Amino acid sequence: MQHAYLDVRQMTRALCQPLAIEDYIVQPVAYVSPPKWHLAHTTWFFETFILQPYLPAYTPYHALYGYLFNSYYHHAGARWERHKRGLLSRPTVEEVYAYRAAIDERVLQLIDTLDEARWPEVCARLVLGLHHEQQHQELLVTDIKYILALNPLRPVYARPQTPAATALLPLPEGRAIAFPGGVYEIGHGAAEFCFDNEQPVHRVYVQDFTLYDRVVTNGEYLAFVNDQGYGDFRHWLSNGWNTAQSQGWDAPLYWQQQDGVWGEMTLTGFQSLDLAAPVTHVSYYEAAAYASWAGKRLPTEAEWEVAARHAGASAATGNFVDDRVFHPRPAPAQANGLLQMLGDVWEWTGSAYLPYPGYRQAEGALGEYNGKFMVDQMVLRGGSCATPRSHIRVSYRNFFHAQERWQFTGIRLADSV
Repeated sequence: MQHAYLDVRQMTRALCQPLAIEDYIVQPVAYVSPPKWHLAHTTWFFETFILQPYLPAYTPYHALYGYLFNSYYHHAGARWERHKRGLLSRPTVEEVYAYRAAIDERVLQLIDTLDEARWPEVCARLVLGLHHEQQHQELLVTDIKYILALNPLRPVYARPQTPAATALLPLPEGRAIAFPGGVYEIGHGAAEFCFDNEQPVHRVYVQDFTLYDRVVTNGEYLAFVNDQGYGDFRHWLSNGWNTAQSQGWDAPLYWQQQDGVWGEMTLTGFQSLDLAAPVTHVSYYEAAAYASWAGKRLPTEAEWEVAARHAGASAATGNFVDDRVFHPRPAPAQANGLLQMLGDVWEWTGSAYLPYPGYRQAEGALGEYNGKFMVDQMVLRGGSCATPRSHIRVSYRNFFHAQERWQFTGIRLADSV
């Protein structure tokens, strides 16, 4: 466990290594947290849920850190307002790193000295804490991108890697793969870790359906843009149309035109638009509008999981944050079957984020982790280029509000038979 703990904690530091001190505090919008806050909050999680309950006579590292770095846990007490996280010039970055080091030292000591009878309970919380930190590693990457992309200087976070040889699959929409309808089981039933929203395993009935073998590309989405898709209300949900009009959307987040040619801001700087790469940073509203324009639909989350399990989707070959590409890659040339199911981009589904049949929210503060958010959001599947590889699985349910675009979100089309 010590090695796993240190590996995850060090990964968070590594993701911050390219930053300048000035980058750590910026919060351009309420849903983007400053990198410094992520570093402190993930540390607060271990202090609050591991050290305080299991280390006798533990004294908090700082009396006010619980107030500053609690996120949404009402059981854990009052919280500094989310939209004001960027106002916290203190503690300094140096002080936050000292906080991390001190808590790491105490956690490792606890692992070494804890009574064997209490180990299973503490181990379960440690594992949850590590997956919680991996979630924040993904948020850290996407928040850094948002912060840097707003800067007219177009700062570069990472050097671009030489892309692997790729080729665009047949246009316009790849190949539809048919799956038979019937009764299937979905949900996480294995012994390994999962979040509570992935359980319990339950049966679902799906009609015959098709799922496209890869995610929608920039080139395909550009055709929608060029066809005035953002100006045609017929393809948009009412809330989506109102949002797109009020926000002035005319392309995915980070797309920009220069001399009539589209490019996009990436973590490796401003780049020409790769027509073969997956379109990303689109909202659910844009995904649904594109699907309507293409004469298709988005898959349900049950269809997505049935197809992924049938295809034996594996994270081993996906594009994740571990690969340090920090951008979705084109689908491999001359490949068969479902591609890009895990990695590259989170895929919007047409399913609302709701509890599975038989779901029971846990008691206490950790019960606030997922259950209370099961309303007004949509489910995404598959992970992205900002997700740690060891964090993802076929049953993983991510969820965001329909208008959100700052994550690496994309589109896979489905259809009924």
